[in-house]
Amino acid sequence: MEYLDRIYDASAGYVYDPSAATALRHDTRTSVWYAVGLLARDQDDDVAQAMTIIRNVIDAQFKDTSDQWYGDYQQFPEEPTVGTSAYPPIIYDTWDPNWREFIGTAFIIALEEFPHLIDADMTQLMHASLYNDTVGDSYRVGGVDDDNLYPSYTNPSLMRAIITGWTGRKLGDQNMTNSGETYATEIIRLFDRADTLSEFNSATYTGVSLIALTMWAKYAAEDSVMKGKGKEMLQDTWDTIGELYHAGLKNLAGPWDRAYGFDMQKYFGIMSGHIWSLVGKETSPVIDKVYMMSHNSDFSISPLIAILSNFHNSLVPSTAIQALKTFPGEHMVNTSAYSIPYDSFPRQVAAWLSEGISIGAETFNESVVGGPAINPSQFNPAVIQWDTGAGIAWITLYATEEALNAEVGPGYLNLTYPRGTSASQFQFLVSPFETQKNVAGWQDIVGLNVTVSGNMDPTTLNISYSLSDQVIK
Repeated sequence: MEYLDRIYDASAGYVYDPSAATALRHDTRTSVWYAVGLLARDQDDDVAQAMTIIRNVIDAQFKDTSDQWYGDYQQFPEEPTVGTSAYPPIIYDTWDPNWREFIGTAFIIALEEFPHLIDADMTQLMHASLYNDTVGDSYRVGGVDDDNLYPSYTNPSLMRAIITGWTGRKLGDQNMTNSGETYATEIIRLFDRADTLSEFNSATYTGVSLIALTMWAKYAAEDSVMKGKGKEMLQDTWDTIGELYHAGLKNLAGPWDRAYGFDMQKYFGIMSGHIWSLVGKETSPVIDKVYMMSHNSDFSISPLIAILSNFHNSLVPSTAIQALKTFPGEHMVNTSAYSIPYDSFPRQVAAWLSEGISIGAETFNESVVGGPAINPSQFNPAVIQWDTGAGIAWITLYATEEALNAEVGPGYLNLTYPRGTSASQFQFLVSPFETQKNVAGWQDIVGLNVTVSGNMDPTTLNISYSLSDQVIK
């Protein structure tokens, strides 16, 4: 809460946006997460400030039923009106449909955990907001109006299901309740194929999915399909995390469907918050100066993790917790994940973890470049990480093809483009090295002996250096 306390603007009733280059702009989602944390702390005027924040956010909720963004929430209170000529409606830009999910789940946690602190009028207002949120969210159909919400888009789908089902039951709307149950069943069907989330192995979004699954298990009605399956899916997901997490490197081995960095000790992934709650900060990837980590704005969700931690942590398998503490030794991981409609067959995942190193990759054939999120800057289909003795280094394949065949084993990674042409390229991002500032070839890689061979010229290299995390072009 100290992280959020220092950026709260009581005069506005909003938290400042903790992202870079926002010039004292406020942020709606972060403010709601803070409000729930204030209710949990319940000191001095915490509750009054929480009520101010929640009322501000609901007052600004989009209320025109004819708009695609109906029931969604402003991204920041200073923004122009969505849909005007100066601020046209651009999904995931001028408005973000997933904020229905993020803010709706926060409201439910507040109402479930702290009903004694929320008066009847505010409770009614929050229920009405959740109803509008849910109706507006029903406008979302994958592949329509530039929306991508399929059941395989795991983190918002899991949140959608619990918000819809919970709100329907709370307000006595059977159609809404049934809709939540039906959508949950579609997600479950995808998961049960291999006991894996479609949005696979993301240090950020697996963390969000764990919050949603905890809500399934804790808040869904006893006769809801989400009640029992939430617990089961959470435990199966932690089993997979336990196999892929390298406690010696404090990182998830690759591949990563969506990542905002390449070393969990340098960028904050929401998974790190769960790991912290399970094994303590010193054993987790979170550094002391979390506010200096890349993507540290996601640390703002930590109040939700903390509030749910007692229940969530009681469900996590002991084998997974032990794997978070101590690397169990060399082993292979083989599993798969499936994202309809992008995958022509399930993505085949293989990873090798050994002392001080991990290699992970996936075989796929997709209709897009950049994974199901269609984002090459987040999609990491082949990753090597190792301990240089002076930090974690990495090599990751930058996605440029719709298909990849990958083989992984002790000390090797074999990559093939089955649909490649003479114009195809293998582009690798390589970490900087503290002891080797100038990298002119594979021989300059620190702490790892790299040998490259194949039906290409391994001596022809085009090398460039990036000072930032800007998109490669």
